[in-house]
Amino acid sequence: MRTFAILAFALTTLALPAQAEISISEIGRYLNSFRTAKAEFTQVNPDGTISTGDLSLRRPGRARFDYDAPNKSLVIAGGGQVAVFDPVSNTPPEQYPLSQTPLSLILADSVNLNSGMVVGHGGDATQTSITLQDPQNPQYGNIQLVFTPSPTTLRQWVITDDTGSQTTVILGDMQAGASLGSGLFNIPLEMQRRGLSN
Repeated sequence: MRTFAILAFALTTLALPAQAEISISEIGRYLNSFRTAKAEFTQVNPDGTISTGDLSLRRPGRARFDYDAPNKSLVIAGGGQVAVFDPVSNTPPEQYPLSQTPLSLILADSVNLNSGMVVGHGGDATQTSITLQDPQNPQYGNIQLVFTPSPTTLRQWVITDDTGSQTTVILGDMQAGASLGSGLFNIPLEMQRRGLSN
């Protein structure tokens, strides 16, 4: 009798619908559903320290991270470059090509998740993660995005850089469709504002 009960439970469990993750096509639809977005963020740095600030995104290719005190750093992606401004330095910002960072994958004009960039995808009814990597340049690292369902919402990402270091950005409530002027993402304009020159 006990064996029958166990078998019946197993068959019932198998008959239950699987708690599926968000599909890749739905994630692609979501990422392409907005051109601009704003959110507060909490960043966990590779050394374990924590920073907070405000994030602004404007696709294609533009992002701005305004860090709160005491950090007060500024990171701008724009014009195909990423610039890191040091608040206590009078020297020009450190710059490198946006194309060499995993963040460029979600700042593309159109995010194409069928182009061989998906190297990981999984989850359950509560959250789904998808890992993206440039198939032509895997040495640049990858970005893992985490979403919650109903409606699909981006909650965080983890960037693994070319050295293997990981930076986690946890997003607050994201405001899609925000009005963001192009000047926010203009690196030369920010340098001029700060009295910096190349």
